[in-house]
Amino acid sequence: MTNHLSSEEKSAKTWLRSKRKTDLMSQPAPSRQEQFSGTKDVTPQHMLDVAKLEKYLNENVEGFEGPLTLRQFKGGQSNPTYQLVTPKRKYVLRRKPPGKLLPSAHAVDREFRIISALYPTGFPVPKPYALCTDESIAGTMFYVMECVEGRVIWEPLVPGIDAKQRFAIYDAMNETLAKLHQTDYMKLGLEDFGKPGNYFARQISRWGKQYVASETESIPAMNKLMEWLPQHIPPGERNSIVHGDYRLDNMILHPTEPRVLAVLDWEISTIGDPLADFTYHIMQWRMPSGGTGGGTGSLSGADLQSLGIPSESEYIAMYCKRTGRPGIENLDFYFAYNFFRIAGILQGIAGRVRDGTAASAHAAQTASNVRPLAELGWEYAKRAGAKD
Repeated sequence: MTNHLSSEEKSAKTWLRSKRKTDLMSQPAPSRQEQFSGTKDVTPQHMLDVAKLEKYLNENVEGFEGPLTLRQFKGGQSNPTYQLVTPKRKYVLRRKPPGKLLPSAHAVDREFRIISALYPTGFPVPKPYALCTDESIAGTMFYVMECVEGRVIWEPLVPGIDAKQRFAIYDAMNETLAKLHQTDYMKLGLEDFGKPGNYFARQISRWGKQYVASETESIPAMNKLMEWLPQHIPPGERNSIVHGDYRLDNMILHPTEPRVLAVLDWEISTIGDPLADFTYHIMQWRMPSGGTGGGTGSLSGADLQSLGIPSESEYIAMYCKRTGRPGIENLDFYFAYNFFRIAGILQGIAGRVRDGTAASAHAAQTASNVRPLAELGWEYAKRAGAKD
């Protein structure tokens, strides 16, 4: 029997559909904390053979006892990261993504090596357990480490706590990076972990090549930066361990104290100039607000004094005092370089979206920020003397 609706009922249904759509559109976008915190079911493209993995862990991780359950962390756009849950403890597994990959990218073996070197020194990293290069176990190389319980703060404004605690968190983050840059990498057997010297030139070349290999559209600002940056590198490079992506959401804080328990995501760590690492870190103060900052959030435009967050100049002074530097010159070059570098990293994500290997559901959105960040980089280059 046909269900006939009156004109009033049709109008009511149309209004209801419209209201639902409007309500959905008017809801605020989820915060980074909501988007990236915690775990989810493992996505189909990142499923693993649990039985095969459990057998490997039984044979290679001391103290491991199954049965094993897998979860996938929401955060992490480069290397798929899993929580391994057993009745007695949790572990973390980081692996290369499946599919077509850029040369030298997703270096989980380098991550394992650096945390293995740093862990005995007391520097805050998870305890490493095993590196598996046998791709028959999980489809790609992976390593297993301790699951450190604590807070991952995805919002640089650190909502929900008082100003004194915010300052203490930023102070701890600053102190931890200064400690890393003063660690003697030679004593840790890391003399071949990177090529000391010419760090900026090699990084500009690396990310320029990644950008070209992943290019999805022509961005004139990137082409200009690739030409200008190598010719204007400041003199006086030093060498230290550099993390490469040091920021608040790449560390685990104590559940209640302003203390760094573990620094994560060492994929692009190497031996290089500590100023490259530190000036990348302070990009949080320069990143554009409004969602165009590569998905990292921003301190730009915030009332930092009332929030208890150090100003950029205060934060630089804290780092310089801890590392014995008189100050940092040539900031416009460093900001131009770092906007270029971030744009190159994000273009790599754009390439993985194109090739179907991106690990994060937010990767496509992140990749759309390449052009505005490259253009900002060129603006800083002009402030440093570049000509259009």
